Amino acid sequence: MSVPVMAMEVAFYKEDEGRLCGWRAAPPKRRRFQGTTMASGRDLPHDLAQFVVEATLGVEHGFWGLLAKGATFKSVPGRRRTQPGQQLVRAHREALDGAERLVNAHVTAWRTGAVTPAAPALENMLARWRALRGGEELCLVWRTRPKVARRTARIPSGSPPTRR
Repeated sequence: MSVPVMAMEVAFYKEDEGRLCGWRAAPPKRRRFQGTTMASGRDLPHDLAQFVVEATLGVEHGFWGLLAKGATFKSVPGRRRTQPGQQLVRAHREALDGAERLVNAHVTAWRTGAVTPAAPALENMLARWRALRGGEELCLVWRTRPKVARRTARIPSGSPPTRR
């Protein structure tokens, strides 16, 4: 039996003649929301580079993976903070911090010309980002597997387990 894949659509765009950029997200089974706006920078904006590295390396509990699963972050002004969303962040704080360090290491390596398995994806995204004109969006998809409830066998109390 295969597990269905859920997808969150994320649209990155440029504003103010390319000096600023932002993103919007449409997570699976949740309302769309406006993400952060930031300076475009000299190459890829931070959130876009983070998306690329996390996706390339298969980081499940980084910023984008948790966002797709319903996490609510203080840094995302367009999304109301919820108890379950905050709990998701708390439950994966260590992995989230590790993902941020991992992303920064790969982006730094790419920017300095060092070897990183994320370099081809970052180069490809940089070309796409630079080709983006005002009013256009770069639409990406974050794929995640939904949480599957596990069934456990219960042995009624007072009954010895049976062997086969």
